[in-house]
Amino acid sequence: MNAAVLKGPRQLEIEARPSLEPAAGEAVVRIKAAGLCGTDYRIWTGDRPVTYPRVMGHELIGTVRAVGSGVDRLAVGEKVAVEPNYSCGVCPLCREGNRNLCLSRTAVGIDVDGGFAEEVAVPVRCCWVAPAGVADDQLLLTEPLAVVVRAVRRSEPRMGETAAVLGVGSLGLLAIQVLKARGIRVLAVSRSDRRLALARDVGADVVATVSMGADVAAARALSGREGVDMVIETAGTAQAVTQAVELCRPGGRIVLTGLPHEPTALSFFSVVRRELRILGSMIYQDEFSEAMRLLAEGSVRAQRLVTHRFPLAEIDRAFLVHSEPDSIKVALTV
Repeated sequence: MNAAVLKGPRQLEIEARPSLEPAAGEAVVRIKAAGLCGTDYRIWTGDRPVTYPRVMGHELIGTVRAVGSGVDRLAVGEKVAVEPNYSCGVCPLCREGNRNLCLSRTAVGIDVDGGFAEEVAVPVRCCWVAPAGVADDQLLLTEPLAVVVRAVRRSEPRMGETAAVLGVGSLGLLAIQVLKARGIRVLAVSRSDRRLALARDVGADVVATVSMGADVAAARALSGREGVDMVIETAGTAQAVTQAVELCRPGGRIVLTGLPHEPTALSFFSVVRRELRILGSMIYQDEFSEAMRLLAEGSVRAQRLVTHRFPLAEIDRAFLVHSEPDSIKVALTV
């Protein structure tokens, strides 16, 4: 099989490797498509260190080619989405139900070889059989959608409330749709107006840019009070964390998903004075099934977010396009 092997920062080579054989409890998945995300980009540039050589790729869909001994719930030929994080299952965090926080968690495409290849081997528990009728471009967004489903759950939304979504990349555009499916009125906020029309098309009631207080005014107009009930932050910047506090009403909830890597100059006086709840949301626990349900029933239209497609042989070009302004989700097809 062919695999795109990262030998060092920005050093990708298409390499022929032996076909994979599943170990006990594993499945070998023949990759149909793999999404490229910001984490992959940071690994590619060297900003996030990994052990080389490494096959990246964790947003994966494909068909089961083979299963190892002891596997009885998955059949060869089934179409699956891969859940690319698996925990140790025995530590206190795992036993408490916090497997997404497991300190020994293994991330496919980061800690072990992933799906920027023709095949990947993963534990069978990582394979989720696709609902009938869900197109590949829909299914490909299952993993980031599961991230968003968890973030929205942690915001404890109630029908008729208002929310702001910060950032209109793939996570933000998915978050708008998940919130709308919960009966929430949504403000989408971006640094530019480039994707605001798309944000409206996928369900945002109001859109605003971060300029001259337009976002704060829009939050107050939508809610009819001091700010929105909840904020889902997906932008991943220090500015977005501060902005979330400005948009949220006293007593409101803020969920951070964007993993900002720089220090945040947040005024905790405002957090205390207004009794805000600020929560982190890390990947997912049991949200894959809910993500697939939303895709199957059409509540989330993820295929609109796949803007570019490249064959595996053009993976270097795919990484360059990922950082272009008109790129939302880049897919590698195998």
